[in-house]
Amino acid sequence: MNATPPPSPPGPSAPTQAGGQGAPVGEAPLLNIANALTVLRIILVPVFVWLMLQPGDGMRLAAAVVFMVAAATDRLDGQLARSRNLITSFGKIADPIADKALTLSAFILLSVAGRLWWWVTILIIVRELGITVMRFAMLRRAVMAASRGGKIKTVLQILALVGLLLPWHAVLPAALATGLLWLSYALVAAALVVTVVTGIDYVLQAIRISRGQSTAGRAGGAASAGSRHG
Repeated sequence: MNATPPPSPPGPSAPTQAGGQGAPVGEAPLLNIANALTVLRIILVPVFVWLMLQPGDGMRLAAAVVFMVAAATDRLDGQLARSRNLITSFGKIADPIADKALTLSAFILLSVAGRLWWWVTILIIVRELGITVMRFAMLRRAVMAASRGGKIKTVLQILALVGLLLPWHAVLPAALATGLLWLSYALVAAALVVTVVTGIDYVLQAIRISRGQSTAGRAGGAASAGSRHG
């Protein structure tokens, strides 16, 4: 009977998850349902933008429907990737890009149409792009998984965007449409607060990870020097 060799320890440059667990070994095939949904979401973004730029409440309603379908694929592809172990390097990169392309294009188009203040859109763009770049940069040190607050932020942003995209006054009585519009702006305010707070939390988390690894590196160097001179 052949003895099974013990698994080799991970190299010093292998990224670990922020919770302390190592990155999973092996990768699913590139062609899978989760990645197909991510690609579909990317394709739907220019369709959504084109519809939003067309005049008329009918086009605006169609744009809102396309946005909702694309947003639904975001949740679905994540669930499929985790439940069926379909996580790939392509998915890790393409999924957040597709998410940001969809939501940020919606924020920008709403501001262009005069339905959302530009300072709100700019603040959200700076936070989203800044944190996304930081998380990619931190991949060499650790995988910064989406926090609970980050997931709440995404849900609030999607609900707020859907509320502002739908032409309520074209399909509902004036009083009800106005109430839903005000509710949408309340969701924008909540999404903005959570977006900023979670952004600060991600930055603090990255600082803690960097400091922890720097401290561990200095301690390892000191121990090595001590063993050489002992």
